[in-house]
Amino acid sequence: LEFQREQLLDVDFYNEGRDREVVLSEIREKLGTIENTYANIGQPISHRLDHLLSGVRAQLAIKIFGPDLSTLRRLGKALETKLKNVEELADLQLEQQVLVPQIKIHLYGEDAAKYGIKISDLVEHLEVALNGITVGKVIDKQRIFDITLRFTEQTRENLDRLKDIVVRVLPTGEKIKLAQVASVYESDGPNIINRENASRRIVLQANSGGVSLDILVDKVRSTLKSLPLPKGYYIELGGQFKSEEEASRLITFLGAISLIGIIVFLFAHFNSLMMSFQVLTAIPLALIGSIVGIFLTEKVLSVATLIAFITLCGIASRNGVLMISHYLQLLIVEGEDFSKETIIKGSQERLIPVFMTALTAIFALTPILFSRGDPGKEILYPVAVVIVGGLISSTFLDIFVTPVVFYNYAKKSVLKLKENRK
Repeated sequence: LEFQREQLLDVDFYNEGRDREVVLSEIREKLGTIENTYANIGQPISHRLDHLLSGVRAQLAIKIFGPDLSTLRRLGKALETKLKNVEELADLQLEQQVLVPQIKIHLYGEDAAKYGIKISDLVEHLEVALNGITVGKVIDKQRIFDITLRFTEQTRENLDRLKDIVVRVLPTGEKIKLAQVASVYESDGPNIINRENASRRIVLQANSGGVSLDILVDKVRSTLKSLPLPKGYYIELGGQFKSEEEASRLITFLGAISLIGIIVFLFAHFNSLMMSFQVLTAIPLALIGSIVGIFLTEKVLSVATLIAFITLCGIASRNGVLMISHYLQLLIVEGEDFSKETIIKGSQERLIPVFMTALTAIFALTPILFSRGDPGKEILYPVAVVIVGGLISSTFLDIFVTPVVFYNYAKKSVLKLKENRK
């Protein structure tokens, strides 16, 4: 849990307790009753990734850019009110930019020049006097303390004392005070001014309340259209979804190349397009189990699941190659007749190798499969769900579907391969 002003609270979950989603929902509900408190709930690794991608520790960052801070605060508050109607958003909070009491010193260049005072030197001296400067260190056993030189708290907080600071002594002996070359007054100022790309900005941050980021971003974008922006102000969306969109496009492109590569290698091996597509029938069989696994667990398609789909295509194709290669071995090399008995025999002889290759991968991923919600498993868990679910469905369905499809549609291709061998 992360609170405003970088206050962190780590919470460990008991395995035998309630579901993680129920606990997180209750935490959000309880913390929501505390006034002036905003909670951002997540896990350590995801927080660090979010901060790296968008500058805030949340899945979605809505950044409003513009020149005037008061206008930014007004727009941010208006947008926060609108986004509260989006039910899928969780941990919605507006970056806190509030006015705090300040003492301001406005220097007059002409008056300072009249007394031979350089503005740059005066600013430097005031910075040392008010903020302090380290002039040495004190070593006490194993601890080291800085020695800081600056005005006392009473002087720094008292306007009259600040005005009476002597900034220069003239050759005539006249003492020039700060009030003679500057205006010292109390005022209000922002507690923080954040900039990005040389422009002031204010941020609304939020997390997903259980839906995929692409769906959430679409709803947020439709909400942003209803917010009129003055001239010179604009909104940018940042966070995980941005890198996810880029990664999805890249993975889609690489996935298409992988599929084409699989077809090319299969054709080179079997010398038959029909046999190549016979092997590829294992891929939709694998996707059935993967989709069911995602539906029963997180119900979210992410970059990790897309990567797992590509990996699964290779594993499922391997099982199809094992089956069909053995059919061709029996029919072409060993000269058996193309019949149901031969196909059944080939399926039975390849049953154990197919099961062993599938079970090896399933057993290897089982520890990750049962680590849902553990820190550091946010990416590995959906990969395990997709691969294990796909292997289960493809292995069992492959035993029945591949022999039936091969028997009904591969006879002409087998006879053609026999002729080519002769």
